Amino acid sequence: MPLVFYNTLSRREEEFVPLEKGRVGLYVCGPTVYAPPHIGNLRTFFFADVLHRYLEYRGYDVTFVMNLTDVEDKTIAGARSAGVPLDEYTAPYIDLFFADLDALGIERADRYPRATQHIEGMVELIRALEGRGLAYATEDGSVYFDISRFEEYGKLSRVDLDAARPGGRVADDEYEKEDVRDFALWKAAKPEDEAVGAAWDTPWGRGRPGWHIECSVMSMAELGATFDIHAGGVDLIFPHHEDEIAQSEGATGKPFARYWLHGEHLLVEGEKMAKSRGNFFTLGDLRQREIRPSSIRYLFLQSHYRSKLNFTFEGLEAGAVAVGRLRTARDRLRDHPVTRAPDPESEPALHEVADRALGDFAAAMDADLNTSVALSALHAFARKVNARLDEHGPGPLSEAEHEAGMRVFARIDRVLGILSVADAEEEVVDDNLQRWVEERIEARARARRDRDFDRADAIRDELAGRGVTVEDTAEGTRWSV
Repeated sequence: MPLVFYNTLSRREEEFVPLEKGRVGLYVCGPTVYAPPHIGNLRTFFFADVLHRYLEYRGYDVTFVMNLTDVEDKTIAGARSAGVPLDEYTAPYIDLFFADLDALGIERADRYPRATQHIEGMVELIRALEGRGLAYATEDGSVYFDISRFEEYGKLSRVDLDAARPGGRVADDEYEKEDVRDFALWKAAKPEDEAVGAAWDTPWGRGRPGWHIECSVMSMAELGATFDIHAGGVDLIFPHHEDEIAQSEGATGKPFARYWLHGEHLLVEGEKMAKSRGNFFTLGDLRQREIRPSSIRYLFLQSHYRSKLNFTFEGLEAGAVAVGRLRTARDRLRDHPVTRAPDPESEPALHEVADRALGDFAAAMDADLNTSVALSALHAFARKVNARLDEHGPGPLSEAEHEAGMRVFARIDRVLGILSVADAEEEVVDDNLQRWVEERIEARARARRDRDFDRADAIRDELAGRGVTVEDTAEGTRWSV
């Protein structure tokens, strides 16, 4: 089956065909590093991670670029409020961003260009736009893109340009411009910019870049004038991505990104996330509640990236249970005895199931990254593994069958990433806790043998109260913290 993406530019699903066979250039809008990323931001970065991982799973050599917006209104305001230079203010938030990525198992991009490192390229792009008659400078030293001169403006967002009156003024517009619809390429420096080191010398005087020009320059510097995929949150379609297209194609005369992929918003308990509602969460907030990153990752996988995700604490609890079931099936198979001797009767069993699972997984992911269906394929395989081990008993599996089953867990988790994150979370159990758990499990086993099931359930609840999960299998009782 071909790999298909929904392209926001065309408003339809399209077969993915990269510019260069076997190679993909991927650019994703990264964070503005003025505060810790919230879970809505992290969902977008997670979507980018799954996209990146699956392209590599499909055999593509991917160059993945994600920018860091370190000069923008919010970073300048934060630095000014803290009384420190811009780079000193943004540094801890950059570190926190990477720490959150690592905790959620989000693999690093190949490059993380920073806006402040590409000022020269921004000046060059703006001068190219001036040369093509698409930009104009104002008396204060700001430069604007003239959208009336770019006929294709609005082709990504389908924005109605007539909704904004040409020549109008915006009450809080602090810069002079000819048309309310034009956007800033370069902003003349103000005292607050100078105070934090957010101003550079240019042909138009001291100033700083507009937000949109930053991504155009960084993406083209890393991937070329035309590249394969540009992704980000749905909130960036207009004006950010629309403006990127206008200024990039206006300057180069070439198509910019060929496929545009956008992830939807995240709701919390059915409502829009907002500090005023008390439902605004960062990863740090959730970890203080002892919520594991693997549960968050699992919850993210349950919704298609183009569908709104309802982030609930009930869903996180269910996710933790589901992750535990997947790990149990994987661990049962991993730890099962293996023999090199062929076993004709058992040899085909997991081979056939494994092939079907990988086929179902790929079919789901090829259909515009349908992670919820892909996750179902993994769960179906885990159930088949448990059934096979229950049926087979304690005797050894053939090495070939064992490897076929383990390969499925490894290959699917290479994309979904939930088992690897859960494995990394495994706590070191001290000797006292281990002795207590084993004593309680033996007491539970005695109660079950005596058919005192109320007592057995009470012991299970006692274990759960200490964070211990118990799983009864054909090989005996397994437990984990």
